[in-house]
Amino acid sequence: MTVYKSGSTGGDVTRIQRALKDAGFYQGEPDGIFGSGTEAAAKEFQVASGLQADGIVGAATLEKLFPSQAAAPKALSGDLDSRCLALTGTFETGQLSPDCFASMTGNFDGQGMSFGALQWNFGQGTLQPLLQEILTDHPDVASSIFGTSLNQLQQALGGGKEAAMSFAASIQDQATKKIADPWKQMFRALGLTPEFQTIQVKGAATYYGRAVNLCREYALRSKRGRALMFDICVQNGSIGGAVAAQIVADFGRLPQSLAADDVEVEKMRIVANRRAEAANPRFVEDVRKRKLCIAEGKGVVHGISYDLAEQFGLDMGNADG
Repeated sequence: MTVYKSGSTGGDVTRIQRALKDAGFYQGEPDGIFGSGTEAAAKEFQVASGLQADGIVGAATLEKLFPSQAAAPKALSGDLDSRCLALTGTFETGQLSPDCFASMTGNFDGQGMSFGALQWNFGQGTLQPLLQEILTDHPDVASSIFGTSLNQLQQALGGGKEAAMSFAASIQDQATKKIADPWKQMFRALGLTPEFQTIQVKGAATYYGRAVNLCREYALRSKRGRALMFDICVQNGSIGGAVAAQIVADFGRLPQSLAADDVEVEKMRIVANRRAEAANPRFVEDVRKRKLCIAEGKGVVHGISYDLAEQFGLDMGNADG
């Protein structure tokens, strides 16, 4: 079991810092560097949780920090695009499905409020259309969740970006940037409805379409291949020309004797490594761990253990089969 302590770095540390910040113990901005501030916050959290206050984040502290992730999620069903979104949403939010669809953060990044599997937000105007769709297409769902507060949400969505940002400011604690109750509970309830999850899948359709095209370009036919390319489109945008040339050259060096599934896995590993190496130097290893987890079907990313076949139904079967 990996432990995190002073000097540790990476995406797992960032996730720990976010959890400590959400719990009210860490005051800085998550940066993936386990320094004195993170150590002090970990000790305070450990004292409050009845643990040994050594400032080292191991199994016991992780279990307290992330209690909802102690049990493995149920295997997902549904369309392949929804399962790809659930996987990437878990990576993005650090919350297992279906909780990733209801994940929310306040204005820690200047975007007002972020919500859902891909953290759509008011600042960039990506969240408003999704919320408007639930109000328009499923007014009964919206009414049952928001009740007498529905009119406030409608006014925020109908008043442009400034109104949406003002609304976001009004429903969160300005010091902690946390969404306050009852809005926190109402948005969580919304994110867990099948109707809004379907809207989120539709909202990610552009990424999924790009992933399909990339799979065709690199001759990846498996469900895991589709998930890998979807995650690349969400996290990294795409695959640039220079990286593409490296990938193709690496493909050409694969032994001809490999079985079909082995070829697919090796190609995914090549894509994972080459795309990671092209990322911002600070995040190369984080990107690599995330992408190799998909390529290999199993792994630990940000402290969460993954088995793509068992948890998400993402195996080596044909994506279009």
